[in-house]
Amino acid sequence: MKRIKQLCMIGIVGMLIASGFTSSIAAADTTDAANETATTTVAQSPREDYYTFDLSENVTRKRVFYKNRYDITIAADLYYADDLNEEALYPALVIGPPYGGVKEQGPGVYANQLAQRGFVVVAFDPSFNGDSGGQPRHVSSPDFFVEDFSAGVDYLGTLPYVDRERIGAIGICGSGGFALTAAQVDTRIKAVATASMYDISRYIRDGLGETMTEESRAETLEALSLQRWDDYENGGAAVVLSPLSMSMPLETVPPGLPPVAAEFLDYYATARGYHPNSISVFTNTSQMAFMNFPLLSYVDDISPRPILMVIGENAHSNYFSESVYEKAAEPKELYVVPGANHVDLYDKVDVIPFDKLESFFKDNL
Repeated sequence: MKRIKQLCMIGIVGMLIASGFTSSIAAADTTDAANETATTTVAQSPREDYYTFDLSENVTRKRVFYKNRYDITIAADLYYADDLNEEALYPALVIGPPYGGVKEQGPGVYANQLAQRGFVVVAFDPSFNGDSGGQPRHVSSPDFFVEDFSAGVDYLGTLPYVDRERIGAIGICGSGGFALTAAQVDTRIKAVATASMYDISRYIRDGLGETMTEESRAETLEALSLQRWDDYENGGAAVVLSPLSMSMPLETVPPGLPPVAAEFLDYYATARGYHPNSISVFTNTSQMAFMNFPLLSYVDDISPRPILMVIGENAHSNYFSESVYEKAAEPKELYVVPGANHVDLYDKVDVIPFDKLESFFKDNL
């Protein structure tokens, strides 16, 4: 139990600050009762009628399924304007969710808006998560999550009204790093935009704000390594849920949390962004792959295809985008949204610069 609690601290309290919950919950949950956790391979039931936003009366949304190259079935929503002419060719976009999120949240918000602006859009659930297939459930993987963007391009390119030469990608939060990494090698992605990008491999290996020490990293890897034996003996990869995560949605954010933790909880844990398929936790041992295989190693290879990186003026995560922007080759643009924080760019349609996104993709697709 001691090691499981340690992994709860690593997986929930550490990793979930990036995936949408809070890393400071453990500071409050220091009693034995509060530290009781559930270890389970959580199975979520599909909720096809549960979205965190209202669909425009001018947009059609269809549930679609397709395979990635690992033969995993990806569940996605296809968005397009009601007046779409199936005899014409349109630009298209594939949109991935924040790390730990699902298609019914931020990706759908973006798809709903951009479909009204003339794009055919697919918003997907990553492999092993949401309504997508893959076992064990709730695995997080740099390889699979990057592949899921290319799988979306595969699907879009088969639609008779999509121009294969005009397909772009948008990644929100963690999927920003996955979208860019996919574009490094998949030249069918003709333009890439990110919003509040997180480099998940860098975050997990180095901590938020590069705060992980070598000693802490060694302790983390030791615990994760031993967890593999537990997983093998127990017949499945462990997913550790905190007491708070099992009590959502919350009416209000608990007081006394650090600003970043409160910001994530305000989205994922309340009616604003809560979705039952977005448990925002992954198998404990998923972290090992991110520590071993960095994302964004060849971001300069995307050139001459353009990159747009959107950040909020007050976002804690800006350093991820700023450092990738410095590494990337032209054409590239770092666009700052005045007054916005990290999570504002998930769903606030009056804050997200849709005019900028529209012009960027229409100019470059």
